[in-house]
Amino acid sequence: MSDPSAQPQQAHPAVPVLHEQRLDEVLGSAPEHGRGRYRPRRVGMVWRSKVFRAGAVIVALLLCGLLILALVREQTGPEGFLVGLGLAVLPVPLLMAAFRWLDRVEPGPWRNLIFSFAWGACAAALVAIIANSFATRWIATATADPASADTLGATVIAPVVEESAKAAAVLLIFLFRRREFSGVVDGIVVAGFTATGFAFTENILYLGNAFGEDQQLGSSGFASVTAGTFFVRIVMSPFAHPLFTVLTGLGFGFAAVSARRHRVRRVALPVLGLLLAMGLHALWNGSSAFGPYGFYAVYGIVMVPAFGLVTWLAIWSRQRELRTLAAELPAYAAAGWLTPAEPSALSSMRARGMARDLARHWQQDRARGRAAARAVAEYESFATSLAGLRRRARHGAVGPDFGARERELLHHLWQRRDIAAPALTQAARLTSHRIPHHAHHGHRVPVPYGRPPAQPHGPGHGYEHGPAYGQPYGQTHTQPYGPPYEQPQAQQVGYGYGYGDPGSVRPTPR
Repeated sequence: MSDPSAQPQQAHPAVPVLHEQRLDEVLGSAPEHGRGRYRPRRVGMVWRSKVFRAGAVIVALLLCGLLILALVREQTGPEGFLVGLGLAVLPVPLLMAAFRWLDRVEPGPWRNLIFSFAWGACAAALVAIIANSFATRWIATATADPASADTLGATVIAPVVEESAKAAAVLLIFLFRRREFSGVVDGIVVAGFTATGFAFTENILYLGNAFGEDQQLGSSGFASVTAGTFFVRIVMSPFAHPLFTVLTGLGFGFAAVSARRHRVRRVALPVLGLLLAMGLHALWNGSSAFGPYGFYAVYGIVMVPAFGLVTWLAIWSRQRELRTLAAELPAYAAAGWLTPAEPSALSSMRARGMARDLARHWQQDRARGRAAARAVAEYESFATSLAGLRRRARHGAVGPDFGARERELLHHLWQRRDIAAPALTQAARLTSHRIPHHAHHGHRVPVPYGRPPAQPHGPGHGYEHGPAYGQPYGQTHTQPYGPPYEQPQAQQVGYGYGYGDPGSVRPTPR
């Protein structure tokens, strides 16, 4: 591993600025190595500590989990609890995998998803079971009509309580993990994990009670209550609770990309999503009141089309993230932060996966290969965050820490560019992605043939191939590396968003 002090220093490229910014507001170069993590100044209070807050959340969720476990076991019995647990866990991996697949472009941290699932399974379920039982008993006592109380509780009380309890997890991440909640896809994924956890606990209760009823009646097989409950809740409608709560997540997702000056919209959209979730949930719970075929009518006429519409919207949002990469990253490529081929490669899921594979196979052993693939994956994630951040800045949806956040992301890209840039460039070439037109003005693209040249990386990387940290791509390498990479001259970058001038000229240092 080379000493960074012995390497020739190169000035970082200039940061491409938005049209609304003046030259005296240029964000500047990336921070020095080892100082790339932006941390806002905090007041020295115990409850502001990340460790304290994380510990408090874990303890609270564990207590909720123990309480809900005791309540469900009391209602179902030991055998019913075990049967319900075994059957309820079946759809969980499939639902989690589906939401995680949707989040592949800019994967959110697992800690947020685990928190969301645990909140739904423990906290939201505990609130729902206590509040629903109390409200139903109160209505039955006040009206002296237990049957009407059960119907009213299922169609009015339960949707309001349950969707509000699940929405609390989305709200908490939206408020306290704002940098990791950047758009519609994040809202869908967080809401989906929360609802999956809630449905898991609820299914244990329903299936456990069904098994207890079968034990009393002596029924078994396909004609049993357990089999019927399993078919309706696990086979036919495993997406029911996720579908309801995803509507709330959509509201928060659209609020996340709304301009900060539109305060009414940023508040109204989550509320509207929550109301839609409650309404659809109430319609689903009250479907049995529409006659013997009411359930199937609501299922076929409302639930299936709604599920299809939300699925289409989720996939469209993911494709929109890829289009954002293709639209925003060329500005950074023109300024010298990225190679010309990277924006097109980063906007293709196929090229991104191929780049990780190339980085893995270029290394000499399996451990280095895994580390290289992980570095490329991190590079892709940071580039996606950078493109999304710049797009939100155009729409006025960023805070005052925009500059610091942009510098941080550029620094993380710069640290990993020596292994990621050649892999992404080669992936773009192999997948036949055309290099942007402006990239051919004044320079050529470095295309690695076979293995990259054996040159040491900068500190903290541990890879053997590619230029050192801070070393320009414009140097001629000793091994065949394709044409030498010439630094571009000042270029005009057009954005097409209709803001003031059609573009801005930013020189790139040689």
